[in-house]
Amino acid sequence: MTQTFLMCCPCHFGLESTLKFELKKIGAQDITVQDGRLIFRGDYNILAKANLCLSTAERVLIQLGEFPAYSFEELFQGVKKLPLENWIGKDDAFPVKGHALDSKLHSVPDCQSIIKKAAVERLKLHYHTSWFAETGSIHQIQFFIRKNICTICLDTSGAGLHKRGYRRNSNAAPIKETLAAGIVDLARVRTDSVVIDPFCGSGTILIEAAFKAMRMAPGLNRHFAAEKWDCIPDTVWRNARSEAIAAIRRDSPFEAYGCDIDPEAIRLTEENARKAGVKTRIHLQQRDIAHFEPIENSITICNPPYGERMLDIQAAESLYRIMGCVFPANKEYPCYVISPASEFETFFDKKAVKRRKLYNGMMQCQLYMYY
Repeated sequence: MTQTFLMCCPCHFGLESTLKFELKKIGAQDITVQDGRLIFRGDYNILAKANLCLSTAERVLIQLGEFPAYSFEELFQGVKKLPLENWIGKDDAFPVKGHALDSKLHSVPDCQSIIKKAAVERLKLHYHTSWFAETGSIHQIQFFIRKNICTICLDTSGAGLHKRGYRRNSNAAPIKETLAAGIVDLARVRTDSVVIDPFCGSGTILIEAAFKAMRMAPGLNRHFAAEKWDCIPDTVWRNARSEAIAAIRRDSPFEAYGCDIDPEAIRLTEENARKAGVKTRIHLQQRDIAHFEPIENSITICNPPYGERMLDIQAAESLYRIMGCVFPANKEYPCYVISPASEFETFFDKKAVKRRKLYNGMMQCQLYMYY
């Protein structure tokens, strides 16, 4: 029987149910939903698939252990008991980072130092050496201390999973790829959908919609920290990539349309769509929102400019009024708008069928859903 282990995927608050569905699809077992993260079991194959295929997870962590830590001694002994040698080789690097919240141990640098010492002591006993050069692959140790309970993990992703590899350039207020993917899922984008984003910015929503419709794994154009780990066979990653490539629906009739008043946004979207491999599916036009024209059987998904960052609040409110005039936002023309404005429905002059609280960065927003 293949050995399984515990993993954890953090996600945006509000996208837990979307991520749970994704985890079930790749074969994860014993899934537990918590606020802003999901815990599950799987083997090396699930670890590789999770990194490649999950569109709403922020990263994939191996959860090594959890224990009370009211003192530095408890923290030291708790870490020293963990089987670090199962993952970290004699020459591997194992830096430590993390955070503490509502706990007696609140100094992050002190906690980092104690955890590093405990890891060194554990690995010294196993490898019978007093010195670690740490010249090998990086095994990032992450700790989370919340209400005096410490969780120790290993980060398998490296750069956050929102870094798909297609968006090296973006406009002033981009939406994170993982959040865009979650909204696309909530908007029920399917293989044959037509999607419009009238504020396309750097193209993130359109590209993530294309990925979902065409069943393209969002991590295909990048690499992950655990690909360099000696403990995971290369065949695991090769097989996961081959499987993901075979799953792509190139026959999908999906089409997307993007508009923006800024010609630079159109250029950025085109460049990013090309890097993402979906340029032929995305049609772009420089256009003011006042001239928006709905397309039959299309889904409108957008992240309009917020008063907090790009426009003053009055201008943003004026924009919402124009959107209310030009978006049908009904059963025939479903519409999904993410905004931090609590009075959005008043300015838009239509009450949403449903609202969902989401966070765009540190900003609390609502996804206003009309369908």
